[in-house]
Amino acid sequence: MIDPFTAAIALLALLAMGGLSIGLAMICASSVYLMLRGFDSSIAAETLLQGLMNSYTLLAIPLFILAADIMNIGSLADRLLRFAEALVGRFKGGLGHVNVVSSLIFSGMSGSAVADAVGMGKIIIGMMTKDGRYSPAYASAITAASATIGPIIPPSIPMVLYALVSDQSVGYLFAAGMLPGLLMGVVLMVMNFIIAWRRDFPVDTTVALRDIPIVTFRAVPALMLPVILLGGIYGGVMTPTEAAAVAAFYALSVSVIFYRSVSLQEFYRAVLDSAKSTSTIGILIAGALTFQYVITRENVPVALSDWLAQYDLTATQFLIAINVLFLILGCVLESGAILLIIVPIFIPTAQALGIDLVHFGVVCVVNAMLGLITPPYGLLLFIVASITKEPLMNIVRELIPFLIALIIALGIITFVPDFVLYLPRLLGYKG
Repeated sequence: MIDPFTAAIALLALLAMGGLSIGLAMICASSVYLMLRGFDSSIAAETLLQGLMNSYTLLAIPLFILAADIMNIGSLADRLLRFAEALVGRFKGGLGHVNVVSSLIFSGMSGSAVADAVGMGKIIIGMMTKDGRYSPAYASAITAASATIGPIIPPSIPMVLYALVSDQSVGYLFAAGMLPGLLMGVVLMVMNFIIAWRRDFPVDTTVALRDIPIVTFRAVPALMLPVILLGGIYGGVMTPTEAAAVAAFYALSVSVIFYRSVSLQEFYRAVLDSAKSTSTIGILIAGALTFQYVITRENVPVALSDWLAQYDLTATQFLIAINVLFLILGCVLESGAILLIIVPIFIPTAQALGIDLVHFGVVCVVNAMLGLITPPYGLLLFIVASITKEPLMNIVRELIPFLIALIIALGIITFVPDFVLYLPRLLGYKG
């Protein structure tokens, strides 16, 4: 007789490779497991409902998505991009630097790599490729690479997902992502400068010094969003979920009242788009919750921990293995699936080895984001390729130096936990 867990894993792989969404594939595999075990199939529904109803934090996800979609339809992205151009556009390879800085700023509002690539990415790619100053492949590559910063700097939807499976504080996870996100931006700008120097990229036309104050003034309402958001969370005024609601409301208010750039029809489209994105993530979470029941029932985390214990791994060796595994998985799995299915299996082992779970969460999220730019799955690669109509392989070739730079940053984030935990500790974290 076939083993129920083996059958579930085989069915999950078969359905996922067949094109079914990973969330639905997990629900189907879990249902088959329950039937083969002779359990009541309603357990899947009960597990799902309990997981969703008991997690108030999950409400932050649709609200952050809505805030990002509202920023994309308004003129916030344009004004933030103009501000970034005023800051760093005057250096060699300037628009590449603008690309990275705009992602750093925009990431403090959306929490989504996809929102960054779709919203800000479309504008900056158009600026970079205008008049042939940068090749479409190079513009696409640096846009995809910089978009990975979005979910590292708070707010962050992947951090919320990790908090769901690890029972860690969303606020401390957000704080832990700040310095790593800035580090990722720095290494990308250094790599862009090196490439610009070697290829003799032009110094781009920039905002005149006399115009910087007015450009900054026009961007202030948009720049205040991350200040209000993070100030409210760390000031104890609101929870991350309440902050997400404030972010959506503020983005709408600024777009309508200050910039007067959103029509009723555009707002309806933004709500519709955010509902579609939320449903996609919701199905993934639903599938992960039901499949986690299967994994827990089979004692997979305990079995894995016992198996690793026989090799007497140190914390450093374990983290190296995790990085290698997650970078490989990122080639074939989407980031949400990695965070919701794979990460929970390794959390008990990380705890047993004395690895701080907030630090471990940042390592996992950075790995998952790098998966967004690793072929063949690389969701961000497909997004920027659809914007520029550039062959995927051309983009991948230009991406390699930026991917190497991000892996170097990942190494620092992994092996210098004090760097990651510095801000959380300032805010009272005891880890």
